[in-house]
Amino acid sequence: MASLTAHERLYVVEPRGPHSHTLILLHGLGSNGEKFGTELLDTGLTSSGHKLTDLLPGARFVFPTSKRRRSTAFGRSMLTQWFDIARLTDPLYRKERQLDGLAESAREILDIMATELQKVQPQNLIIGGLSQGCAMSLAVLLSLEHPIGGYIGMSGFLTYQDELEDAVQDNVDSDDPFTRPSESQDATVQASPVKAQVLERDLLSLPALECPSQEKTACRTPVFLGHGMADKKVPWVLGEAAARLVRNARYQVEWKCYKDQGHWYKIPDEIDDICNFIVSRVGWEVARPIARVEEGA
Repeated sequence: MASLTAHERLYVVEPRGPHSHTLILLHGLGSNGEKFGTELLDTGLTSSGHKLTDLLPGARFVFPTSKRRRSTAFGRSMLTQWFDIARLTDPLYRKERQLDGLAESAREILDIMATELQKVQPQNLIIGGLSQGCAMSLAVLLSLEHPIGGYIGMSGFLTYQDELEDAVQDNVDSDDPFTRPSESQDATVQASPVKAQVLERDLLSLPALECPSQEKTACRTPVFLGHGMADKKVPWVLGEAAARLVRNARYQVEWKCYKDQGHWYKIPDEIDDICNFIVSRVGWEVARPIARVEEGA
């Protein structure tokens, strides 16, 4: 059963069975939660012909809608977008315009996560999104103080990629016995997940953590990132760069690229891969076979 909640900005599809997991998935620029959620759950079929709601009957699907904001890329038109962006194919261009939306949207998403974590354990919560929704949810993931069940990103990119790349570079060689951290910066703060978290929380205007440590990051969260090689809106190299950065921040990342696929998810290949990721990395048993078994096999 689907429903719209407060101010019609949260499209929710309730589980078909006992509620065991929650997926929070963010739409792309110009879309909304209901449109994205309806299309994903209706058209996102596996090669066995099953929908995500068939395979994951205990899942509560939550599709938030972003606020409407002035879009620099589209002549200052009012669009639903998680943050402003000046050039879709180059997220680093005039990136300072992204900050206000990133911070405001992050607070909203963290509030939604907090509500869902009253219903499920962190290991049973998955977040992610498509396109700009992927970028927004990746930023939130890197800022978290604890791991969650998993992350699923499609056709996306990473905001402030260059600063994050600089941040996760290890300035201290942990294998060198003669290298010691300075008095003002201990060894745990040198860890790449912490560096990414410190910078991301600053970008999102979230409070700095008093005692940052690798254990207080989300780096144990398994990550899936998929991208079409024919994507002209968000070139696949941006997705690959995001995957490399998140991997360098010591997250376990599964990166998939799909030949001849444009700016959308690949059916059924990517849906199969997402379901297999949920089974193998999140540890969630699906209700039916994911892939079609050929006759006589």
